[in-house]
Amino acid sequence: MSEAAPSAGPREANTWDRSFRLWDSYFGVVWLGTLVFVLGTAEPGWTVRLAAAAALVLLVPWYVVHGRGVLMSEGADERRALVYITGTVLLFLPPGVLVGETRLMTFALIPQCFIALRMRRALVAVVVINIAPVAGWALLWRPSSQDVFYNSVFAVVTLVFAVAIGSWTIRIIEQSSERAELIAQLDASREEVALLSAERGALAERERMSREIHDTLAQGFTSVLMLVQAVEAELSRDLPTARRHLELMEATARQNLAEARALVAGRAPADLDGGSLPDALRRVAARHDAALGVTGEVRALPPGLEVVALRSCQEALANVRKHAGPDASARVALAYAEGSLTVAVRDTGCGFDPGAPHEGYGLPGLRARAAEFGGTAEVTSGPGRGTTVTVLLPIPERT
Repeated sequence: MSEAAPSAGPREANTWDRSFRLWDSYFGVVWLGTLVFVLGTAEPGWTVRLAAAAALVLLVPWYVVHGRGVLMSEGADERRALVYITGTVLLFLPPGVLVGETRLMTFALIPQCFIALRMRRALVAVVVINIAPVAGWALLWRPSSQDVFYNSVFAVVTLVFAVAIGSWTIRIIEQSSERAELIAQLDASREEVALLSAERGALAERERMSREIHDTLAQGFTSVLMLVQAVEAELSRDLPTARRHLELMEATARQNLAEARALVAGRAPADLDGGSLPDALRRVAARHDAALGVTGEVRALPPGLEVVALRSCQEALANVRKHAGPDASARVALAYAEGSLTVAVRDTGCGFDPGAPHEGYGLPGLRARAAEFGGTAEVTSGPGRGTTVTVLLPIPERT
């Protein structure tokens, strides 16, 4: 086969099968026309014409049994293709020498040479198919010089046509091969892009769930553990305070349960469900014994923006409880501006050095949340100076 023969997939193979039926039809029409010419010519006699027709008939089973498999098989064995073309030439030469009209069959055999063989061997086979019958016919029948001239010219024209059609066939096969390769590469790239997209989506979802769990369930469980420790210390010496902490533990557990159900159902956070952002922040601040101040025109904002503001407040207040110290107090400021929303949580705790390396997911997750909406999260602190977490979120223009 040609060097550039494609390795076709199911769809391409089906297309090649359908197009090859045209080659079958073409071969059949040319073969039948040649047979009619051979049997209908006046010369030579009936015996010679019948012998030529018999040899032509043998081309059909040879083509059906061996030729179709060779021609249809992309990347077929060169030796197998050479055997088929050699057999075809040997079956064609005797009738081509005996009856000049048989040479009409060359129009069906020449394309097969270029499909089955590499260019050099295909050209050799085409030269033999075009020149050998004319030379043999001239030596056998000794026709007039005029007939030899006409037949020679016909053979040369056919040879030129064969080279032209062969080059075109090879070019079409190469283009088909390149196209099939490009399609295969595109399919592979499409599958890779789909896989990467799915992996990226899964990673983004894992990161989102990690932030949600950290800012809700994990913080709630941490609060419950801290309250358990406080209750254990207060049961023997301050029973009213222990009862108050037990009530707070129950409220925190219920809140965690509501948050878990909201996460599973994909709903808004429990604090935002059916309420405004200031109301949600007021409830969160109350659970942490913090005060809330609201400035600016309170209005409904995109749900995603309100979720980021709520989670930022929860994270900052949870850090106050864990790191600011037992005597620290906190205040939450919510400011509505024309094009932005600001959430600031200030505490009077022990503070820390923001430039020092810190472990944990809280502050990086807080910054990541803000960045998703084009916002920023800044932490201002210092040893003994308390901590301020400020989250600035742009508000999309109203449409």
